[in-house]
Amino acid sequence: MRAQSAISTAVTTITRTITVAAGVFGPGHLGELTWQVPFELVDAVLEEMGARERRLRDLPSRVGVYFVLALGLFPRLGYPMVWQKLTAALDGLQLPCPSPKALRDLRRRIGVAPVKALFEVLAGPVAQPSTPGVRFGRFRTVSFDGCTSVKVPDTEANRGWLGKMKAALGVTGYPAVELMTLVETGTRALIGAVFGPPATGETDYARQLLHLLRRDMLVLTDRGFDAAAFLQAIAATRARFLTRLTCTRTLPVLARLDDGTFLSKIGALTVRVLEAEITVSCADGTRWCGRYRLATTLLNPRRYPAPALIRLYHERWEHEAAYLALRHTLLTGRVLRSKDPAGLKQEIWALLATYQALRRAMTAAAETVPGTDPDRASFTIALQTAIDTVTTADGIIPATSDPGRIGHAVLNGLLTPRRPRVSVRKVKSPLSRWNKADPDRPTRSTPVTAIGITLQHNTGQQSPTRRPARLTAAPSP
Repeated sequence: MRAQSAISTAVTTITRTITVAAGVFGPGHLGELTWQVPFELVDAVLEEMGARERRLRDLPSRVGVYFVLALGLFPRLGYPMVWQKLTAALDGLQLPCPSPKALRDLRRRIGVAPVKALFEVLAGPVAQPSTPGVRFGRFRTVSFDGCTSVKVPDTEANRGWLGKMKAALGVTGYPAVELMTLVETGTRALIGAVFGPPATGETDYARQLLHLLRRDMLVLTDRGFDAAAFLQAIAATRARFLTRLTCTRTLPVLARLDDGTFLSKIGALTVRVLEAEITVSCADGTRWCGRYRLATTLLNPRRYPAPALIRLYHERWEHEAAYLALRHTLLTGRVLRSKDPAGLKQEIWALLATYQALRRAMTAAAETVPGTDPDRASFTIALQTAIDTVTTADGIIPATSDPGRIGHAVLNGLLTPRRPRVSVRKVKSPLSRWNKADPDRPTRSTPVTAIGITLQHNTGQQSPTRRPARLTAAPSP
């Protein structure tokens, strides 16, 4: 008689308590991100913008706002599947199952104004003054920069608003939005944003954000923002700036300073000019050289040494990392879904509000561990954890003195301190004006072993145009 072995299976039953809004308001949540976008805030902006329903509907306006925000968390899904994500854990509430048309009508009923107002409430610096990496001396470092890589559907209405950008081989395949933001570089949080057709210049959009600058801010800008009128407008807000100058600008020398910099004039504004040769030594024995020409309203060379300012300017690239997270991690590089300008505006403001809510949650988590730089918080971990809390309807009501699932996930997955390296620039779009590879750049990412800064004692006259050069060091014996 053959013996039979019994296999015992252990079974565990796990029960959870989910707290959501009552009745038809139940689907109105964003998981644990509801901590950053609470019910009271959404109701307040709806009331202020006159977008609250006059009678209770199966799809209240508050639910509609959270639905629009959730569209940014699930860019690959259609309306019905996004609704399923919001109601996946709410089976016992007998909620309606709206059609795509009903959800589309809900978006139209809400309009643009409440979502824009919601972003403006969430926007702003998020780090405490003592948080590492967010200040240079007494100044909070911020930056201006534009982005034209957010593509929209190629419809007649969208083309009428945005047009199409010129490219190396004609015009771009999709219309694109020009997005201009003011970013807190230490946390990559958004202080303000505007957007519109790319035909409008970057500085014209940036001027609309100047009212957000404060006297304790140091603005970092690229060469596209070095116009005299724009720099004077920044100075008029009593904020300071550190900007890179074009190599063709000729500046008078008013006074030479002991550290090799000199005072000059840009328009009616007195600035301090720094010019430096930067040499990056790589682990493969090569050197990467370039010249930077900077102007600043920090005039005291003892309080603000030139080498410190030159190193600080690298912080401007945190703005590019913010766009990388917004465009490629949150939006997954996809074309927006709205086919008319009103829908696009609502969708973009919702996308920015969701991004800002994530940054606020990440920074709050990092600040619970003193000495932690917010740069080490992973945007991908925060985003995926937030998505998980939406489908499970977890953590909608904030717990007392608990960083929550998002906070714990961020702290458990802190990135290692950033390694210095020369990064490869890859452009995959054949229509891009940057579609040709730079022969001077390395062919692959290479660790950096040393960075040398040599101040140039120039006369202030026009500097010759000089491209960065990749120099091969002599081979070791």
